[in-house]
Amino acid sequence: MKHTYAVTGMTCAGCQYKVQHLLSQVDHVKEASVDLEKGQVTVDMDQHIATPTLQAALKEYPKYQLTDAPAVASPISGTLEQKEETKSWFETYKPIVLIFGYITLVSVIAGSTLIGFNELLAMRVFMAGFFLVFSFFKLLNLDGFAGSYAMYDVIARRFKSWGYLYALIELALGIAYAADINPVATNIVTLIVMSVSIIGVLQTVLNKRAIQCACLGGVFNLPMSTVTIIEDGLMILMSALMLFMY
Repeated sequence: MKHTYAVTGMTCAGCQYKVQHLLSQVDHVKEASVDLEKGQVTVDMDQHIATPTLQAALKEYPKYQLTDAPAVASPISGTLEQKEETKSWFETYKPIVLIFGYITLVSVIAGSTLIGFNELLAMRVFMAGFFLVFSFFKLLNLDGFAGSYAMYDVIARRFKSWGYLYALIELALGIAYAADINPVATNIVTLIVMSVSIIGVLQTVLNKRAIQCACLGGVFNLPMSTVTIIEDGLMILMSALMLFMY
């Protein structure tokens, strides 16, 4: 049997994952599915579960309030959704475009020397900037990032702690590229980590699932799309190319 409940207090994909996870741990719950936009959760159970039991599962997070009455979207939220839908491609992905633009500019400047353009140096600076900037945004709200990441990453779906570790790995890689620490090992780790990461991204995009991209943590609400595939693919290609050059 399935019952739908209203849940208030959810603001991002991290909240969505947390509510789903907590309710899924309740005895006799087969599955909990959250509709973030509507503020609802549908609970599939093998026998009736009293509402107070489900509410008790969320007691450690008081901001999440579960009630029997289905939530009704307000005119304000509907207007916001309409505005979101009318955004242009550039307006939607402006944060990523600007970040890549700045990092590329710095990389080109660093690679330009008196004797010519140093491609290896430019790529190393780009990788350092990429990992340092993206890890910075993840660390601003590490719990939010880990929750969002667990919605689609193949490892984080099974082990949520991988989301926390992943952000720290990005930071370490950024420092390693910036300081030119053991470039061969650094690029091998990058190649492996990004190759694993892109699997979940590809599955999400190909299945046309509407999930928030966790690349910039919980700071920006960016939808998962081909942009994310290009972003991860570029890191894989660049690390492989640098390995070849070394």
